[in-house]
Amino acid sequence: MSSQSNNSTPSTGNKSSTVKEREMLYRLIVSQLFYDGYQTVAHQLYNMIKSPTACPPSDRLNHLVSVGIKSEGDSKEDDNLYMPPVNGLDLDFETESHSNAPEPRSYETVYVTSHKGACRAGAFNTDGSLVATGSVDASIKILDVEKMIAKSVGGQNEDVQSNQGSEAHHPVIRTLYDHVEEVTCLLFHPTEQLLISGSQDSSIKIYDFAKPSVKRALKTIQEASTIRCMSIHPSGNYLLVGTQHPTLRLYDINTCQCYVGPNPADQHIGPITASNYSVTGSMYVTCSKDGDIKIWDGVSSRCVNTFPRAHDSHEICSAVFSRNGKYVLSSGKDSLVKLWELSMSRCLIAYTGAGASGKQLHRAQAVFNHTEDYVLYPDERTTSLCVWDSRNAERQKLLSLGHNNAVRYFVHSPCAAAFLTCSDDYRARFWYKKPDMVVGS
Repeated sequence: MSSQSNNSTPSTGNKSSTVKEREMLYRLIVSQLFYDGYQTVAHQLYNMIKSPTACPPSDRLNHLVSVGIKSEGDSKEDDNLYMPPVNGLDLDFETESHSNAPEPRSYETVYVTSHKGACRAGAFNTDGSLVATGSVDASIKILDVEKMIAKSVGGQNEDVQSNQGSEAHHPVIRTLYDHVEEVTCLLFHPTEQLLISGSQDSSIKIYDFAKPSVKRALKTIQEASTIRCMSIHPSGNYLLVGTQHPTLRLYDINTCQCYVGPNPADQHIGPITASNYSVTGSMYVTCSKDGDIKIWDGVSSRCVNTFPRAHDSHEICSAVFSRNGKYVLSSGKDSLVKLWELSMSRCLIAYTGAGASGKQLHRAQAVFNHTEDYVLYPDERTTSLCVWDSRNAERQKLLSLGHNNAVRYFVHSPCAAAFLTCSDDYRARFWYKKPDMVVGS
């Protein structure tokens, strides 16, 4: 009886498990082929295996084989084989999307604030509890996120209505006036209650908003031309500044001393449109009207890599690092969004389908959501939000952003399902995914 039992046919469960394992193997092969640039072969194999879901480019199979070869000579189980991915997007280990993050199309406008001019700048602080908006009217507003959400529950979602309520519950906690021209960029200090702004008046202002009566800047840095973009080091000690001039500036926040890179040949040849530090501060990325994306060493300020003509010579609108520093997400005036892999110096994924009505006129920012499961990008002509799965570039449903003019600045919360849209219709909208209602007791 025992002999018959040992030689019996495998159970249905085992068969099912084997089939699933083979399907996973084939998906890994397809993903590796895509990753290595063999798109034609990958498409042929993908069509043959008839996988029900898309296979994004991934280097996971190569990692698994390397680990298997290393462990083949001994019986030790190598933990790296099952190493969980770094928090955020990591295509070296991921071949499928397993997101618990809500789809951006489920977000709702919960608060609207108005300026007296076009709204052109916005920012979240590090923990997502505050947002700031900046306008052509030279004013800046700082708003409390919890108070905005509370207002939406009470049925008042525009700041002009909130005068009826108590000042203590007003979402706009500070209004700052110290620029004389358009506010072009904003950012919060990572550790202190400081807000930093740049303007067309060629000045950088640092506000201490911990003081309730603050209206004017604590410090002012005067530049020679329009401030176009800024990024602050994770330590909060250094500030990258891009201006109308091609040379990138680095300021010491405490002394306001200015530095530039040691090699003039490293610099862009056109105005700088965006800059962004990596999470660790070991690198930063810049992009420019010259069509190039540059990666810089965060210590020596030397350019270590350049993606020339990154969007077919179109102006680059934005460039941001992924959380693990392996990738850069960029957008250009060709209405394309691209994911660049730094280790191989190449474009890994192109997110297409935005800007169907032609080349855009204004800069638009491509960003990750807070979990890096989605890529978000506001479409200029339709004033709707384009969303893709970050791993396989599958288009999600559009979300109408409700503005009456172009969205000029877009930023997602770093830690919650929320984003801010700033528009030429003079309004900034705060979007939030409300918790699902629980039915029953």
